[in-house]
Amino acid sequence: MRVVFVHGACVKDGSWWWHRAGGLLAERGVASRAPALPSCGEAGGPVGAAGPGLAEDVAAVRRVLTASDEPAVVVAHSYGGIVAAEAAAGVDAVRHLLLVSSYLPEVGQSLSSFGGEEPAPFLDVDPGAGTFTVRTEALAGTFLQDCDQKIQRQAAGRTAAQSTAVLGQQVKAAAWRQVPSTYLVCAQDGGTPARLQREYARRAARVVELDSGHHPFLSRPAAVCELVLGL
Repeated sequence: MRVVFVHGACVKDGSWWWHRAGGLLAERGVASRAPALPSCGEAGGPVGAAGPGLAEDVAAVRRVLTASDEPAVVVAHSYGGIVAAEAAAGVDAVRHLLLVSSYLPEVGQSLSSFGGEEPAPFLDVDPGAGTFTVRTEALAGTFLQDCDQKIQRQAAGRTAAQSTAVLGQQVKAAAWRQVPSTYLVCAQDGGTPARLQREYARRAARVVELDSGHHPFLSRPAAVCELVLGL
């Protein structure tokens, strides 16, 4: 069994965001990978309204999923659920989807389908550049309030400007309709309130709650590790 992690919006160095949970899984003999998402600039090229966007992110994750026929659990965080919905569709190796404070979009839905009409107050949107990112001053208090200061400092250097193209681009498949799914509600999440998560979770086959912020794989890695192993 292997685990493929799909990180959320506005971050880079994806493997770092998962390193605490991934390290614990490795100790239990479970390998993991965290594909780089081009829309966050992780492919090395420029980002902007013209892309790269959702299609490129989907392709990057799908390449990892189809590179081996070893059974896989896909763990998708936040925006990563939009990517995983399409990337994991029709891949026989994928045995379970774990959505962490995330989304289970229907075909034709996009990230913007789950947001309000105005950008969230913790986001900094640059229409001219065609990018959006997390406001530096909001990062720790909104998303990492239950993490230690070392993690908060390290995380601050791993945010990224992401292409606004991903906001409205629609998914072409909904893997959660064919693959067993579990939704992890993060009860103390300051970015996506728990009440909204519980609404999104209605599409999942199983729902689990954890008293954590937006990144439980950093603040509660042992709990996330055990949840993944249980799948």
